[in-house]
Amino acid sequence: MGRKTKKNTKTTQAQPSQPQGASSSITDTPALSELSKNAKRDAAELITSLLEICSKPPESGAKEWEDFPEIHGLVEKIRKIQSVLAPHEKPRDVAFPAFISWLNDNGVDTSSVEITEFPQYGYGLKATKDLKESEKFLQIPRKLMLTVESAKQSPLGPLIAEDKILQVMPNVTLALHLLNEKLNPQSFWKPYIDALPSQYSTPLYWNSEDLQHLKGSPVQAGDAINQYRNIARQYAYFYRLLQKNPGATNLLLKDHFTYDNYRWAVSSVMTRQNQIPGKDGSRATLGLIPLWDMCNHTNGIYTSDYNAEADACESFCLKDFVSGQQILIFYGPRSNGEFLVHSGFVYPDNEHDRLCLKLGISKGDSLFALKSELLSKLNLAPSRSFYLHNGRFPVDGDLLAFLRVFSMDEVILKDKYSGDSAPGPEELEALKDEDKQDSDENEDKVWSFLQTRATLLLKAYPCSIEEDESTAQQADASDVVRMSAQLRIGERKILQNTIDYAARKKASLKTNDI
Repeated sequence: MGRKTKKNTKTTQAQPSQPQGASSSITDTPALSELSKNAKRDAAELITSLLEICSKPPESGAKEWEDFPEIHGLVEKIRKIQSVLAPHEKPRDVAFPAFISWLNDNGVDTSSVEITEFPQYGYGLKATKDLKESEKFLQIPRKLMLTVESAKQSPLGPLIAEDKILQVMPNVTLALHLLNEKLNPQSFWKPYIDALPSQYSTPLYWNSEDLQHLKGSPVQAGDAINQYRNIARQYAYFYRLLQKNPGATNLLLKDHFTYDNYRWAVSSVMTRQNQIPGKDGSRATLGLIPLWDMCNHTNGIYTSDYNAEADACESFCLKDFVSGQQILIFYGPRSNGEFLVHSGFVYPDNEHDRLCLKLGISKGDSLFALKSELLSKLNLAPSRSFYLHNGRFPVDGDLLAFLRVFSMDEVILKDKYSGDSAPGPEELEALKDEDKQDSDENEDKVWSFLQTRATLLLKAYPCSIEEDESTAQQADASDVVRMSAQLRIGERKILQNTIDYAARKKASLKTNDI
């Protein structure tokens, strides 16, 4: 875990806590058998259609957005049929006293913290006394965590052992485990599960109109729509599996597997999952850590660790906190796009913000083979995503190396990087170093291309940065509108910074020629 439990993995790119999480909990879920035979048949037909369309290889760009209405339309029809099964809700905070009692009964000292609602954050943890930097404020034992390992030991175990998808997607395994436990009124984790939000502010809960607020951002099609499509496909796949597989006969979730229930379970895991050491210490596993996952994010460093001797997650203060102040932790170096899609919030002062930039060498390029061969030596694909970063140095080594190879002419490629002139490790690494270059001409191509590309991306946003800044400050703006504006502000600052940086690099080349 390092000094802090990792808040997400590449599997779903998720984070903990929920600055805009809803304030109610799901209870008293009725059985799916209450649907009429005709309703069940109609739902099954729609789910089959959903699986078919979502299983087609997704196309990028505008076509990806064009496919969304059909997928969204099918999901909404399914949700409408299943709406009669919608659970009753009660205020979320009603569940907090039982949750705290459950923690205390199982050895958790909660005397330093209190669950409190904070403006712009939702629920979080408040210090009940003065705490010093590096002071431990929370310790949660493994026995309270919902993990992939506890899923394997649950009634879900036989299905996990049989289904190859569950075997390679631990986040989905954890989601099904969570949902099955939620449906069990005798579950050991009931006090924790009752205290979870009933819905989330991630784009999975947005409608088509909401998603239009992300226009211009690579997050719209690259992340938000892809995620929606993936979750819809997963739902359709597991619905059919649960209905047909004999191993699912006695699972509670079989007759409660609505789209809304699955979206809730996936979102709960996506916003909260953490990597923790396996019980035998051999490998990490995914888990949900009660109470600790209610801490909200700030800039900083990891301040949590896993105590193998105590078999518990320990969290230490990032800084001094006075009594009554919200205790914040660092989730990790993630972009605001990642925070929005996987956690449902945007952090305006994100020191680690970055913008996804998709680049590729055309197969029609006469130098494609030479460029691809050189890129492979740098462990770079001829087509992939890169990032422009917030801060003084927007371009990292991988992006710089790609742009240099992308811009090379045949003379440079053949004379310096192929055949008998094949470069050694030091020469290859030099391609990632801004202070080293092959020629001023190629370097000028690099920075001119980047400047032009960033300018075009900047023009794709529908309104000015001043308008976004005004929107983000409006007290009556919805969470969707406000978060979208904050996301665009950060992305546009990165693009403008990149344009200015490229201009300075080009100017320095001319200075060197004098």
